[in-house]
Amino acid sequence: MYAFILSSIAGFSTLIGFLFIYIKKDSKSVISKALGFASGIMLTISVIDLLPNAFRLITENYKSLVAIFLIIMGFLVGNYLSSVIDLKVEKNSHNGTKLYKLGIITMIVIILHNIPEGIATYITSTNNIDLGISLTIAIAMHNIPEGISISLPIYYSTGSKFKAFIYTLISGLSEPIGAIISYIFLKKYITNMILGVIYAIIAGMMINISTKELYKESKKYNKKDTKTFFIIGVIIMLINHLLFGE
Repeated sequence: MYAFILSSIAGFSTLIGFLFIYIKKDSKSVISKALGFASGIMLTISVIDLLPNAFRLITENYKSLVAIFLIIMGFLVGNYLSSVIDLKVEKNSHNGTKLYKLGIITMIVIILHNIPEGIATYITSTNNIDLGISLTIAIAMHNIPEGISISLPIYYSTGSKFKAFIYTLISGLSEPIGAIISYIFLKKYITNMILGVIYAIIAGMMINISTKELYKESKKYNKKDTKTFFIIGVIIMLINHLLFGE
């Protein structure tokens, strides 16, 4: 029960990011800053968290060369899947704005990111509650800016706070869903190698979206704000990693 509660706390911390839609400033300035910030966040998570963890997990049972090969393949698969999702969302989106599409794509990728996090939190908390609490805090800290990266594009493209809230909530729910999946299906069967490959795939998706979508779109609104808030996003995640990375 405690493991599921901790997974839920980590997931619902995403909703704290939703509160940033109440910042009353020029919309173009907020959008540029939010997208630049989200780009820095997602790129840094991929480089200093997902890829190193993928390597660590795989090398627990396999040689380094095997791990590198699996990570490269997973990364390429993730990059390809991200492009496919981008095309599907653009084709089926009833709202024609690029900003709305970015919000939806970001939500999908973060959901895919949060599910294995929910699995990891559940399994860790089941075996060691103290370590589970530490992991929950770490995940909650980087889920807040992830909530910002979903809610702001959705809000400014639709003008609906309700939609921004619902989409952010859905991404947060994926964390406890990961815990439920772990409890019902995966606890006995999930391996470090599988988790490592999943992390590599998600890293490929995140880096693709960060560089080809979020950063590129942000520059259309304000190039200076994009660079500044991209760097701020990177710094915040580096500090987060130093404080809670272990």
